[in-house]
Amino acid sequence: MSKTRKSLRNGLLGAALALGVSAGVTGPAAAENVATVNVVQIFGTIDPAKINDYTEYMAGVNLYEALTTLDSKGNILPLIAEKWDVSDDTLTYTFHLKDGVTFQDGSPVEAKDVVYSVKRLLSLNEGPAFLFEGVLDPDSVSAIDNKTVQFKLNKVYSPFLTNTPILFVVNSDLAEENNSDSDPWATQYLANNSAGAGAYMLDSWNRGANMTIKRYDGYHLGWTDEAIDTVRFVVTNEEATVKALAASGELSMSSDAQAQETYDSIGKLPDYRIIEYPTATNFYLKLNHQVAPTDDVNIRRAIAAATDYETIRAALLPGEPLAGPMPAVFAEAYNNDLAMPKFDLEAARAHVEKSKYAGGDPIPVEIMFVAGLAFEEEIALLMKSNLDQIGFNTILKPEPWNRMTELAGKPETTPAINEVFYGATYPSPDSFFYTQYHSNAKGTWASMEWVLDPELDAMIDAARGTADIAKQNQIYKDIQARLVDQQSDVFLLTQRSQQAFHNCLQGFSWVPMQSFEFNFYNMKWVCD
Repeated sequence: MSKTRKSLRNGLLGAALALGVSAGVTGPAAAENVATVNVVQIFGTIDPAKINDYTEYMAGVNLYEALTTLDSKGNILPLIAEKWDVSDDTLTYTFHLKDGVTFQDGSPVEAKDVVYSVKRLLSLNEGPAFLFEGVLDPDSVSAIDNKTVQFKLNKVYSPFLTNTPILFVVNSDLAEENNSDSDPWATQYLANNSAGAGAYMLDSWNRGANMTIKRYDGYHLGWTDEAIDTVRFVVTNEEATVKALAASGELSMSSDAQAQETYDSIGKLPDYRIIEYPTATNFYLKLNHQVAPTDDVNIRRAIAAATDYETIRAALLPGEPLAGPMPAVFAEAYNNDLAMPKFDLEAARAHVEKSKYAGGDPIPVEIMFVAGLAFEEEIALLMKSNLDQIGFNTILKPEPWNRMTELAGKPETTPAINEVFYGATYPSPDSFFYTQYHSNAKGTWASMEWVLDPELDAMIDAARGTADIAKQNQIYKDIQARLVDQQSDVFLLTQRSQQAFHNCLQGFSWVPMQSFEFNFYNMKWVCD
């Protein structure tokens, strides 16, 4: 028999404090539906112009609204905008805003706020700004009237509409009230406060430990009795802590990055279920093309051949075989001619012998992974066992995620091999190619390959610049073939995610856009 909301709430604070993960979090009002959610990465920022990873987008999609959103099939749907028009040349997009949408201070969302938010994003040039390089400039967006905003693109950019769900809209009046001469875009304020029209408002935030968001009563889509009123994020990658949260009945939803044994353990509890679902998220060994020894394609091919794909997928991280940089979710653009990689130590040894590093001492190579994630450490240990047999001296480099993202900023500080998940940040094949491999996107955790290939850049630009879908898809197929030939990465798998859910929390549905499935407005608490 499932525990009731009341019993879960009464145990919430005591269990959390006993575990040492939620100090400073106060108990909710008795009438609230509370979800306690485990995440394994810290929230680096909640500034919508700077967010760029899994947890940051999880905060963004709950705190802010955009012109559009999307469904589980990747279809773009109205949100703040009730409709839009596209010119015949696809250079002009005109969005008509919905009536009754307000920011969390009760003020109306107007076209000027959209204009401000886009100009702010482009001026700060962080987060998703790189997607619009050469496409938009600060004068590209204008308010026709209070309810109409127009984008004039500098060139044809076919994925533009698929990018609009991440153009989160900021309350421009509130931001300007909190700016200064030294901080004209209110970055200090927006780094610590929510100023959006999202379903939830920031309530408290203890960096590195927890974050609490509470519902905005004036949210334009309204609320039901089963709505989630409060979401408490507990930041921990300790498997024992996650299991203890579930054993106490406090855990509502786990992360999707736990060890298999943790899912097995929680799944045996009577109040929990384990949900498995396919994703568009790949798990890579990202190989840095600009440092030794992975600057040599033969070394990159050797590492790929020394990877025990089946053991990793069967025993360490569930997933589907992956032949290249993009999963088959975008079927029309997928290159079906790519062969699945194979584990072959003899072939790996032959590639090492062809490399410029052959014939000397064992070749030093670093593998960086997220410290504290058991399955990533196990993968690194398996890789070390195999690589050390064929002439490498493999050095394991566990780091906190925020340190990994910092090291990714320069090629010389990015290790040779890096364990990284990457999924569609917007529902287009372009998301896999531009964000990871285009030179304009260099210096982020998503682009730790440092490919820096002008011919590849030109191919990606050509696909972005054509409205001919058949031509575009052929370019995407050619891009995949080129990246596989270069062995840009070790293509480990397409993740088949698992998460533990309390039976009271329902309504979860995967969405092909980074963390948009964790919009808690779409979920419900079904227990009395």
